[in-house]
Amino acid sequence: MVFDTRLVAYLTYTFLLVITPGSTTAVVIQHTLATGPRGGFSAALGAALGNTTHATAAGLGLAVVLARWPATLGVVKVVGGLYLAWLGTASLWRAFRTAQRDERPASPAMSRGSFRQGLTVNLLNPSIATFYLVVVPSFVPADAPRWHFALLASMQIVMAFASHGMWALAFDRVRHVFDRPAARQALQAATAVALVALAARVLFAGP
Repeated sequence: MVFDTRLVAYLTYTFLLVITPGSTTAVVIQHTLATGPRGGFSAALGAALGNTTHATAAGLGLAVVLARWPATLGVVKVVGGLYLAWLGTASLWRAFRTAQRDERPASPAMSRGSFRQGLTVNLLNPSIATFYLVVVPSFVPADAPRWHFALLASMQIVMAFASHGMWALAFDRVRHVFDRPAARQALQAATAVALVALAARVLFAGP
């Protein structure tokens, strides 16, 4: 019964976590509106690979590495924040160019980069590393087999991918709303502001 209660608590916590919009959600929405659901799902797949990489590293003993070199996570935090800031700045520039030229952003280029951006955003997200290093182990019973960590991590990866996929499907349904240049520019600017705000939160949040 203890095991069941712990599992329900983990699934509830993880569900609330994955449905909360974050940097990955912003990237998925951005690529969905630019290139359709294919771009959004490509970004979601990249994010899922990033999650899988973090989970695998944690399962193989990343905590030992961080204990020996504690500054490593700080470096990931700074690089991740700067990457988000770069994405936000680039999005602002695209919004400016859209306003000046009254044309769509370069969708083929964004489509090719959607998987890479989804992967990179998650790989450089220290909160995801912390989730697998701290949160998941706290829900693993002391007498559980070694594969239990992998099971819980897999649940989170699947739930996160499903959530990002739903964001892609939902925003694909409203793509026509952003056919107007003004609406397209406003969305691009809003996405940029969100990414810059997330970058500031990553860079200036406490340890």
